[in-house]
Amino acid sequence: MNSLGGASISFLGFGAAVALLVHLIPRLSWRLTILLGASLVFLWLCSKGESLVPLIAFVGLGYAELKLIESRRVRTVGPLVVATILIFIWLKRYTLLPSQVFLPGPYTVLGLSYILFRILHLMVETNSGAIESPVGLAPYLLYTLNFTSLVAGPIQRYQEFSQSLQEAKRPSVVRAGRAIERIITGFFKVNVLGLVFSMLQVNALNRIQYVPGQDTKVLAGAVAMGSYAFFLYCNFSGYIDIVIGIAHLMGMSLPENFDRPFSADGFIDFWNRWHITLSTWLKTYVYNPLLMTLMRRYPADSLASVWGVIAFFVTFFLVGAWHGQTSSFLFFGVLQGLGVSVNKVYDIVLTARLGRKRVKALNANRVYIAICRGLTFTWFAFTLLWFWSNWSQLATLTAALGIRAIMLIPLLVFVAATLGLTLWETARDIVLGIRCRGQVIVQSRYTRTAWCTLLVLVSTMVALLLQQSPEIVYKAF
Repeated sequence: MNSLGGASISFLGFGAAVALLVHLIPRLSWRLTILLGASLVFLWLCSKGESLVPLIAFVGLGYAELKLIESRRVRTVGPLVVATILIFIWLKRYTLLPSQVFLPGPYTVLGLSYILFRILHLMVETNSGAIESPVGLAPYLLYTLNFTSLVAGPIQRYQEFSQSLQEAKRPSVVRAGRAIERIITGFFKVNVLGLVFSMLQVNALNRIQYVPGQDTKVLAGAVAMGSYAFFLYCNFSGYIDIVIGIAHLMGMSLPENFDRPFSADGFIDFWNRWHITLSTWLKTYVYNPLLMTLMRRYPADSLASVWGVIAFFVTFFLVGAWHGQTSSFLFFGVLQGLGVSVNKVYDIVLTARLGRKRVKALNANRVYIAICRGLTFTWFAFTLLWFWSNWSQLATLTAALGIRAIMLIPLLVFVAATLGLTLWETARDIVLGIRCRGQVIVQSRYTRTAWCTLLVLVSTMVALLLQQSPEIVYKAF
C-alpha cells in the first residue's frame, strides 16, 4: 500500500471501492461519512508510519481559527493568516529558519501545502462574507483532507466543493465511461509516458558526466533539460486526470488543472494553462489584493503598468517559494517571477509601439506564434533546473559541460521546441479535421474505445514488469 499515494493500481482499486460504497445509499450523510472515512484511511496509509500529530494539529488549528472568524470576534483576518503561514513554514522546515527550532523526529507533511491553501481560502472567504453558512467539522475535514485532491491538488473553492458534495449522484453510463477513459489516459501518462521521459533524462545526465565529446554533451544537455519538462507534465497532469476521473465516478467534480500548457505562446499564457488552480488561487489572494493596494496608495495612471508588473513578480515568486523549502526553490520562484514580469513588460512596450491592431495581427502570425511558443517552453524548461536539482548538482553539471555547451544547450532546446511543437500543433489540427458524417473520427466512440484498450494493454504490461508506480512529483509539496 506504500504506492497508494501514487498513480498505482492499488490507488485505482481504492478509488473504485470508495465510488461503489458512496452510491450504496443515496444520502448526503452516508456520502459524507464514506468519503471522510476513506480520506482518513488514505492519509493514514500514505503516512507510512510517520507521526500524524503535527498535521492533525495544523488542521485543528485551522478549524479553531475558522470558528473564531465565524463568531466575528476578530476585527481583521490578517494576523490569523500570517500566523497560519508561519506555522506552515515551521512545520515544513524551511531552511530560512534555524534547524534547532524544528520539531524532532519524522512526521508526515503529506498534502500540507494544499491543506494550507484550503484553510486560508476558508478564513478569507468567511471573513469577507462570501461563505455565509457556518462550516461544520465533518465538511471542513473532508474539504481539507479529501483523498482525491490531498496529494497533488487540484485546489478547489469550498463553495464549489460543497455544492458538488450535496448534488453528487450516481453517474450516467456516458459520464462513467468518460471518467474511466480519463483514468486510463492519466494512468498511461504517468506510468508509461512519464517513465519514458524520466529514463531519457537519466540517460542524458549520465552521458553528460561519463561520455566524452563536446557535441555529445550538448545534445545530452538539451535532452536532459527538455525531457524533464515533458516528464513533469505527464507525471502531474496524468495524476490529475486520474483523480478527476475518480471524482466523476463518485458523482462529484474537481476543477481542471491543465489546458495544453505547451501550446502557450507566452509565459503568462503558460501559467493560465499550467497548474491552473494554483495560479488562480494566487492571483485571487495575492495578485489582485496587492495590485489594488498599490493602485490605491499610488493612484497615478502612469504607474498602473508598473504596479501590474510588480504584482506579477511577487505572485509568481511565491509560486516558487511554495514549491520547496530551500534556496533552490526560492531562485525557481525568482525565475517564474521574471518570466511573467518580462512577458508583461514586453506586451506593454509592444502595444505602445505598434498599437493594438498591429499587435493583434502579429499575434495571429504563425511564425511569430511558433517562436513565442518555443521561447516559452525553453524558459520553463530552464527554470526547472532548480526544480529537479540543487546548487551542488548544478555546479557538477556545469563543470562537466563547459561554457560553450552551456550556451548552446538553451539554443538547441529553443530550436527543437519551436519546430517540434509547431509540428505537433499542425498534426493535431489535421487529425481533428478528419471527419466522417460530420463527426471527428478520433473523437468517435469506436476510436476512443480502441485507443483506450491499447493504452490499458500497454500500461498493464509496464506496471506488471516494474511492479511499482512512479512517485507523483507534486506529492512532495
